[in-house]
Amino acid sequence: MERILVSACLVGRRVRYDGAAKTSGDALLAAWRREGRLVPFCPEVEGGLPVPRPASEIEGGAGGAAVLAGAARVLTADGTDVTRAFLAGAQAALAVARSFGVRVAILKEGSPSCGGLSVYDGSFRGRRVPGVGVTAALLELHGVSVFTEDHVADAAVRLRELAEARPPDRS
Repeated sequence: MERILVSACLVGRRVRYDGAAKTSGDALLAAWRREGRLVPFCPEVEGGLPVPRPASEIEGGAGGAAVLAGAARVLTADGTDVTRAFLAGAQAALAVARSFGVRVAILKEGSPSCGGLSVYDGSFRGRRVPGVGVTAALLELHGVSVFTEDHVADAAVRLRELAEARPPDRS
């Protein structure tokens, strides 16, 4: 059974910066949860940040790859550098993905950790720019296909492709 890493907030865990969840109502996600395929994970909490916590954005909207390369930081609105926690959380997510053999992740869009298509621009004015979060970038670098909560059907297609490409189990 192919396991799926999923942002913990999408399955109802109150781990977001504001102490809330962003529970997804997606039927496929619910079915996978019932099947025991989901591996819920919050990289920000696992990286050592509290709940609630100040909102964070990647400076200049540079994206997760720039943070991984040391070319950008993750900051709170008051300028506190929380990059180390975001990097630690991304590494922890990768370790969990590897331990479960995860090849597909469904992550919370817009998050500086999990965003798969866009991140906030670093101005704390609610503006998004194209890009991915720190965890999403690291997972993708290591071959995990990352999808947002609005693209669960695309994740299902990828899971079918992976299942068809996997050699039969001879045990």
